[in-house]
Amino acid sequence: MLNIILRDVPEVRDNLLPLTFTRSVADLRLGILTLRQKWELSLPAVYSYMTADYLSVKYPSISSPDDDSFIVSAHFFPTPGVVKGVEHLRKGQALMFHDEEIARRCPLDQQPYELIQLDEIPLRLTRSYDIFQLNAAALEYDFTLLTAGRESVAPSPSNTIIGDPSRLFIEPGATMEGAIVNLNHGPVYLAAGSEVMEGTCIRGGLALCEGAQIKMGSRIYGATTIGPHSKVGGEVANIVIIGYSNKAHDGFLGNAVIGEWCNIAAGCVASNLKNDYTEIKLWNYPTRRFQRTGLQFCGLIMGDHSKTGANTMINTATVFGVGVNFHGSGYPRNFVPSFTEGSTAAMTEVPFDKFIDTARRVMARRDVSLTQVDADIYRHLYDLTDTYR
Repeated sequence: MLNIILRDVPEVRDNLLPLTFTRSVADLRLGILTLRQKWELSLPAVYSYMTADYLSVKYPSISSPDDDSFIVSAHFFPTPGVVKGVEHLRKGQALMFHDEEIARRCPLDQQPYELIQLDEIPLRLTRSYDIFQLNAAALEYDFTLLTAGRESVAPSPSNTIIGDPSRLFIEPGATMEGAIVNLNHGPVYLAAGSEVMEGTCIRGGLALCEGAQIKMGSRIYGATTIGPHSKVGGEVANIVIIGYSNKAHDGFLGNAVIGEWCNIAAGCVASNLKNDYTEIKLWNYPTRRFQRTGLQFCGLIMGDHSKTGANTMINTATVFGVGVNFHGSGYPRNFVPSFTEGSTAAMTEVPFDKFIDTARRVMARRDVSLTQVDADIYRHLYDLTDTYR
């Protein structure tokens, strides 16, 4: 069996912060699956990671210098052309898209003897906002990958289904009652243990992952992913929640990416469009400045374990780092550094022990324990916070 190492290209990983502070690029979710899960289903192999040193205990590599390994840049989607190109690599070759390396079959410290150009434009992540920008394409890809040759559970007659019913797939154990589901704009996938409560209006595409829940009377616009064991209510449009996070009440969130163990409280509204309709600038960690995006719509990018208070207001294109707690009236700055808490009056550093205690309590509510490995990752990030302010 092939040995495939999913490598975090350092400059790409840095441009995907704050989401990659706490995970490998391969563990980012968009569509239904994470990038690693897409690769595992598209190309059977033994998979491992190559990432930042402080993440390597959680995301290990199982290769050795003598292994005949395929090193794949983790930010590329395993589309059929890319998979075929990787499979056909011989020792010493590299698969390229122009001057960007997709994969190689030789160690990183060796120069490939032959560069093979991919003859299609690949899907790939290069910025955090690519996650919601590419989510429609990712949903289509994953929906086909997961449902081909399979039969959906029949939806309850209490639901109103608009469009081609083959675009709705309900896994055994998922429940949906009294919802309106429009499939004309994208597929809808309900994973095992997920629940859509009555009165919900859904316009696809939508991925409701394992154990996730949509609350009563919600309005869901595609392309949206609600990650495992997350809860969503109110109005959302084109968002990706990686997992274990809540936006369970009224309020609006659009064109956004939310990490794990986050909470967006009741009545929180996060703008995704500037009043003057001008191009959006977004905080970029490597350059420590706001950079042009070419986008008109961009909402909140939120790192793991961050929170907003009830009735808070978030400006267009705001970035929260890891472990942020914002509350009170008024808008925070468009960039809020990791491990800070407070309001517009003042933001102060969160003591590390307080952050860890809160994280443990939050995770325990989902019967998940904070491991020492994760605590060590947070400690490393906390000690480097000044580097990323």
